[in-house]
Amino acid sequence: MPKKATAVLKEVSVSLPFGIGSAKWQADPTEQNAAWSLYVELVTRIAVQTLGTEQGLLREALNSLYTLFGTTREVLKLSGPRVGASRHSVGGIAIAVLNDGLRPFMTRWHTALEEWEVQRPNDLSKKVHEQNWLEAAKMRQELAELRNDLEQYAIALAKIAGVEQ
Repeated sequence: MPKKATAVLKEVSVSLPFGIGSAKWQADPTEQNAAWSLYVELVTRIAVQTLGTEQGLLREALNSLYTLFGTTREVLKLSGPRVGASRHSVGGIAIAVLNDGLRPFMTRWHTALEEWEVQRPNDLSKKVHEQNWLEAAKMRQELAELRNDLEQYAIALAKIAGVEQ
């Protein structure tokens, strides 16, 4: 009878953003699959893509980042408790990224941008109105800094999934 294929557990060591630090452990297939799902969601969004000073809308960038909360929750729920919640697990890392990285940025900028958006005159486009916002350049700079941290998170996810960049 042929032997059943078994997944080879590989020790991974990752450096993480947002003050999370680094982690080292044996990632099992459940964690690898969850890491892959989170990686795909992350790298296909504006989250890790450069947003030039004249490109796109900040609101769209915020909306894209916001969807990472729901997606991450869904991936972790579907993956089950084997993805873990400790710092040395995909689940724990994903939760820390949401709470320590994305949430502070979203909390700061969502309200500030919304307060500016409601002041838009009907005869002015959203893009022009946003460009007139005195905080736009600062938000774009902080978005670029966040992008660098999320890129580090994406690299860690790729490594855990076994598809290093």
